[in-house]
Amino acid sequence: MGDGGLRQRVARWLEDHRGLVVVVVVLPLSLLFHFFMQFRLWLVRTLVSAPEKHDERVRQIQKQVLKWNKQPKEQRKYMCTARPNWQSLSTTFFRKDLCHKVSIPLYDILELQESQMSVRVEPMVSVGQATAFLVPRGYTLAICLEVAEATLGGLAMGVGMTTYSHKVGLYQESIIAYEVVLADGSLVRATRDNEHSDLYHTLPWSHGTLGFLVALELQIIKIKPHLKLEYIPVKGQKQYCDMMRKLSGALDKNHPTPDYLEGTVFSKNEAVIMVGNFADVPEKETHKINHITQWYKPWFYKHVESFLKKGGDYEYVPLEDYLLRHNRAIFWVVETMIPFGNNPLFRLLCGWLLPPKIAFLKFTTTPGVRAMTFTKQVFQDIVLPMNQLEDQIDVSEELFDLYPILIYPCRIYNHGPHRGQLRPPRPEQMVPGADYGMFNDLGVYGVPKAVKERKRYDAVAAMRKMEKFTADVGGYPFLYADTFMTREEFERMFDLTAYEQVRHKYSAEGAFPHLHDKIKPEIDVIEVGKQYINPL
Repeated sequence: MGDGGLRQRVARWLEDHRGLVVVVVVLPLSLLFHFFMQFRLWLVRTLVSAPEKHDERVRQIQKQVLKWNKQPKEQRKYMCTARPNWQSLSTTFFRKDLCHKVSIPLYDILELQESQMSVRVEPMVSVGQATAFLVPRGYTLAICLEVAEATLGGLAMGVGMTTYSHKVGLYQESIIAYEVVLADGSLVRATRDNEHSDLYHTLPWSHGTLGFLVALELQIIKIKPHLKLEYIPVKGQKQYCDMMRKLSGALDKNHPTPDYLEGTVFSKNEAVIMVGNFADVPEKETHKINHITQWYKPWFYKHVESFLKKGGDYEYVPLEDYLLRHNRAIFWVVETMIPFGNNPLFRLLCGWLLPPKIAFLKFTTTPGVRAMTFTKQVFQDIVLPMNQLEDQIDVSEELFDLYPILIYPCRIYNHGPHRGQLRPPRPEQMVPGADYGMFNDLGVYGVPKAVKERKRYDAVAAMRKMEKFTADVGGYPFLYADTFMTREEFERMFDLTAYEQVRHKYSAEGAFPHLHDKIKPEIDVIEVGKQYINPL
């Protein structure tokens, strides 16, 4: 047997026994990796970081940029952060080895400004760190992602959306100010209405191609310790789509909306809508408190699915549990790694090992695994207009045929033409009488049905069709995931008018890579996709 045949047999065995390999090898190593990274972070925060030293650390970053400026122009490489690729949540691996890397050791929460209802943080502060700091004090971020490892700076330069977004909008709408070191080494503070408002509007979705973020001021909201979370099972696609539009305020800006709202679609005709409101728990209902993030509990989406059979109900969920409810199963991605992971015995004995750390998974990604991330699995979050929610689900089923699907309603504001990378919503997408349209995140994660059945599946063709649908309806894919668009297609989808002007005005041209170059896959997805069309 040749080497090729042996490799195929080994790959098939690993694929068939992936759950066993993950449990025996990946999870223990991931836990050790987590302990190492936590110890490393503790050392950084103890020996290097301190809020009172923030200005000093920023000056060191400025010195690094000024040193780059002193190089002859012909010798300058594009600048990027020195943070390794495996520490980000992006599925791509940008070629930082070809860039001039600048160290950004900024890990601290700087100031809670209760009178301003804001918190000032350094960019490497994680969602988990911010949640642990704010919730005991009676606050949370207005937009708080469900993945604890995500950094607040990464979300600011990319995009974020949560179940509070039907009230606030995308993560960028909750940012009060950015503090940025520009290509010339200067430090500026950009807000909606100061002299750097053009920079303020173009930093979101820029992915670090305009400057180095060194601090953020973020909107916070007052909370109660618990949410009263109502689970509403709905039969019929039109029924659950109409209910999501009504509850989100997409049909009437004056319609009362819940504090938190999301939907999980389990088939084209079945969904569970979750309505959450801040609440005090009546003494007679303390038995209905559910700590959903405990390691032995069912994965959250499985818990949600159970209401399809037993009917609607409600419970009280501690807010910190709710905010990180999808962390343990990484929504439902862990099921593709450990098919038996939600088994009660496994949860009881090994549930505390979950989730496998995303940084570790990226750290150990081989070329073969990298190819599989887009040829055999789907990881996509897509911003789409809610008035076409039925069409979104139909297209997703046609192209991927996988469930569950995530739905988060979200406002997309009309800030006027050329005020950022997103175009104003189309007239038919606007909420009547409001300055925003109601869109939603369509979260599609998992293994397409054709791949599970080992049938022919062309991942590139499927994603190209999804991107065309997204462009046709005026939507946008989150750029943390693989994109398959050409430069011309990308510039038709996104409005880069202001972005290009800002790159020129703030000397980012020649100093930082262009947005499309920064986010495009580091491999030839078209060519690699051809190699993986047929099953092994």
